[in-house]
Amino acid sequence: MAAGSGAFDGDDDNGRMIVDINVTPLVDITLVLLIIFMVTAPMMQQGLQVNLPQARRATPVSAQPVYVTVPADFGKKRVVHLDKDEVPIAFLGERVRQTLLTRDDKSVFIRADGVVTIQEMTTVWDKLKEGGVEKVGMMTKPIER
Repeated sequence: MAAGSGAFDGDDDNGRMIVDINVTPLVDITLVLLIIFMVTAPMMQQGLQVNLPQARRATPVSAQPVYVTVPADFGKKRVVHLDKDEVPIAFLGERVRQTLLTRDDKSVFIRADGVVTIQEMTTVWDKLKEGGVEKVGMMTKPIER
């Protein structure tokens, strides 16, 4: 055998090439990538955890729902629409109480313009709660694609 022949020169004792693949670095890299993905996957979860109602068990709405519409100019005029009637915000609690007296379902749906601020919405919610509303729903429309 020539000088320098050994285990690392690519030949075995019979003069043939060693063609084995060393898989140890491949396994090491795979395990490192697996650990990285396992650590980062929970961080990539977006949105909020919400318990959505199940449609199969939901009962249909039997009564006509009560709608409170908050227009874009609510900040200036301080007037909302209870169904089709204009109501100043100061009287909303009493008007809602009168509307809900004969109903079993004490829920109200709010339809608000997109420019209404959170503070203005909170004012309306407070007045609805003063009027005895047990559940407040927020009406939205789906995003048009």
